Amino acid sequence: MLLEKLEEDANILLKKGSSIIYLDGVQDPGNVGTIIRVADWFGIGAVIRSEDSADFFNPKVIQATMGSLVNVHLWTSPLQNVKTNNNPVYGTFMDGEDISTVHLPKGAILVMGSEGRGIKTENAHLVDHKITIPGVAGKIAESLNVAIATGIICASWQKT
Repeated sequence: MLLEKLEEDANILLKKGSSIIYLDGVQDPGNVGTIIRVADWFGIGAVIRSEDSADFFNPKVIQATMGSLVNVHLWTSPLQNVKTNNNPVYGTFMDGEDISTVHLPKGAILVMGSEGRGIKTENAHLVDHKITIPGVAGKIAESLNVAIATGIICASWQKT
């Protein structure tokens, strides 16, 4: 079976209320595919990746999407080219504001950093609002998997 992919369309940035997930150096193909699937589930219009993120058409990415890649606009671009039209940019940081107290508006851009390094220094200054998912103090886990974190944030985003 052949599927037609959605065209890369920067006009989605101009469409009022179109929410976007930006992947900044997310290299694990399973995580990239799962994030595309999460975007589809929560009605996020596009997933945009930095060039050093796993390729959208890597076989492991395609498998992890479970078919959702045909429902979400996918393209590759530097974050500076995505931050247009005054869309607010939210980024995940360990020292960010608790996601439960933040209102993520429709039409925002959510930046998810790499599993090991987080959001790159050269992109951190493009983030308008730093957010975090608080954990329970004293636990062994020092961070969440990027796909799991994306799902948690998108569930909170949907409530707004």
